[in-house]
Amino acid sequence: MTIPTSTNLARSDGGTPLHVVVVGGGLGGLSAAISCTLAGHKVTVLEQAAQLGEVGAGIQLTPNVTRLLRSWGVYDELRGSAVEPGNIWFRRWETGAPIGVTRLVPHFAAAFGAPYWVVHRAHLHEALVGRARALGATVEVQWRIESVDFDAPSVTTADGRVVRGDIVVGCDGLKSVTRRFFLGGEDPGPRETRFCAYRSTVPMAALRADPELRGLVEKPDLHLWIGHERHVMSYPISGGETFNMVLSHPHEGPVDPAATQEQLIAEMRQHYEGWDPKLTKIIRLIDKTSKWKLMGYERLKSWVHPNGTYVILGDACHAMLPYMSQGAAMAMEDAAALGRVLARASGPKDLPALTQLFADIRMDRAYEVQGRSALNGRIWHYPDGEDQRARDAGMAATLTGEHYIRSTNQWSDPSTQIWLYNHDAEGDTDRFLDTRLGTKTAPKSGVQEMREMGLLM
Repeated sequence: MTIPTSTNLARSDGGTPLHVVVVGGGLGGLSAAISCTLAGHKVTVLEQAAQLGEVGAGIQLTPNVTRLLRSWGVYDELRGSAVEPGNIWFRRWETGAPIGVTRLVPHFAAAFGAPYWVVHRAHLHEALVGRARALGATVEVQWRIESVDFDAPSVTTADGRVVRGDIVVGCDGLKSVTRRFFLGGEDPGPRETRFCAYRSTVPMAALRADPELRGLVEKPDLHLWIGHERHVMSYPISGGETFNMVLSHPHEGPVDPAATQEQLIAEMRQHYEGWDPKLTKIIRLIDKTSKWKLMGYERLKSWVHPNGTYVILGDACHAMLPYMSQGAAMAMEDAAALGRVLARASGPKDLPALTQLFADIRMDRAYEVQGRSALNGRIWHYPDGEDQRARDAGMAATLTGEHYIRSTNQWSDPSTQIWLYNHDAEGDTDRFLDTRLGTKTAPKSGVQEMREMGLLM
């Protein structure tokens, strides 16, 4: 098999198409393939696994992501399997009593121009693969990259296969090989946190058949039980036929790879003993689970090689706790921004300046979200006491309908909502580039300017 090393695509602006080599075929890598192909470039995706797929069950797609799916032509393909929840309910750990709520329907779509969805990761991955290939991207499997040459630039596998391009995009996750070469052997690797999480699913039919549990799933809402050092997030996926659960808990050290299902399930039940009886009843319905260590990655000084032939994005540079449901979202925003940046390239000579602009627009936002995610973990995990009571009081107005201008529930906090969910990674990148590059743009109407600033829908 021969991988193309040059391109003959036609660019409407007369520029020379680049060959973009994307290392990693996960959600971030496929998003980068779509975005860069739409920018007029040739894209080759190299995935190390023997077959394409995504680990895990559910994923939350917030408006900053569903907006991109619509722009990329993926939205309609995914809509049939997506669930649009009405609310996110925050519940007290021992009783299940609501302590806060985030109203999603109709508020989010109306306020941010895109819905809040929950989907199965496999369905999202399949939709991205299909769209990338439909746009002309080459997506290959069984390419385990062993080295990166930033001068060529090229990547090489253990068996000697070489792919050359104009730019290499490192989307190869927490254990990134490309990052190790980028950092010159000084890669500290991902950082273990104090927490692990179980991933489990339960057939929705089992919950609907139980009179005590039926009320929790009559509407397609998210439910989040929070308590000391633990929480449980749940929501429907697969068109509403599967109840997805993520159960976060403290765990020092690595996960035991030899643990049996019986051991994991017994351990999981013990972690949540004494919690809301409805929740523990659902946990007893779980007959299979997986457990993974929650990891992070410290802030890098740079995301780009000085000669412009390499950029890094997604978990490879800003892995974060999943406590704001933004890990994949930030990778997809990175990809969107990269595509818009590379749309300004007339050829390889432009890459040093343009890739630095990509880092300039993305780094602070991604690391701010990383920090906000960790903050959620601290807020949710307070032991019962003064801090817990202040937290609960700080989100109580979301239940009563009283007007509020801030909330200890970041999903409902007005300033956080606007900053996080109203973000348009493509549009904001274009405006950033217009300013930094001195691009002349047509005069804006007052309505257009207010919309771009998030002040008006």
